[in-house]
Amino acid sequence: MTSLDGKIALVTGSTDGVGRLVAAQLARMGARVLVHGRDRPRGDNLVAEIERTGGRAEFLPADLSALPEVRRLADAVRARADRLHILINNAGIGSAGPSGTRQTSADGHELRFAVNYLAGFLLTRLLLPLLKASAPSRIVNVASAGQQALDFSDIMLTRGYSGLRAYCQSKLAQILFTVDLAQELQGSGVTVNALHPATYMNTTMVRQAGVTPVSRVEDGAAAILNLAASPAPEGRSGLYFNGLREARADAQAYDPRARERLKALSLQLTGPA
Repeated sequence: MTSLDGKIALVTGSTDGVGRLVAAQLARMGARVLVHGRDRPRGDNLVAEIERTGGRAEFLPADLSALPEVRRLADAVRARADRLHILINNAGIGSAGPSGTRQTSADGHELRFAVNYLAGFLLTRLLLPLLKASAPSRIVNVASAGQQALDFSDIMLTRGYSGLRAYCQSKLAQILFTVDLAQELQGSGVTVNALHPATYMNTTMVRQAGVTPVSRVEDGAAAILNLAASPAPEGRSGLYFNGLREARADAQAYDPRARERLKALSLQLTGPA
């Protein structure tokens, strides 16, 4: 097992599902883990569990559907840590199944785009100075094999809404961001990669979508930890993985014009870092 002694990791959405397992495993590897979620009792429960086994963890609550909360989370991280070696953008919401209806965030953005993509985009940019100062460091964006090209003429899906389309678009946006950010971070010692951890894991998100799980959360956790902590991907950046294997994402991820448009829109929607 790789030793993460002296390392600090932030895992968003880590009070449930695969994020919880990843946070606990990082702590077992020696990292000090910043646990994030919306539910304080569940967060405190995980921190207590980690501490009982000799690990170190703190809970940082934030609702990532509101951009001011994302900024508050970044402030909380900076107040508690002078370094950050691992950032795992895992928090997200699913498609809500066939009956999913369009919802908006506190800032008026389509909810899945806001939580699954914009929150991670802003949080990452706010924490980049800390990650650069801690290099070598790693960013892992937990995306999905469910991907759909972004329609920049209706990015908030105000016409013909589908929860599945919203989810797939938000997950592809994460991958476009990953490829773009990797180019920006060349030579900084900070790497960023994205992955589809596993198909239909036994998580609350999958069950709420009305889907029968076909994978274990342990499989997804192993894939995330491979990018976050194993020696194998060291120095490699801007990649997309399907589980433990490098793969190709939707073609739009490799279109520099699409990535440029998404970055410009994202900066406009989130404001300065």
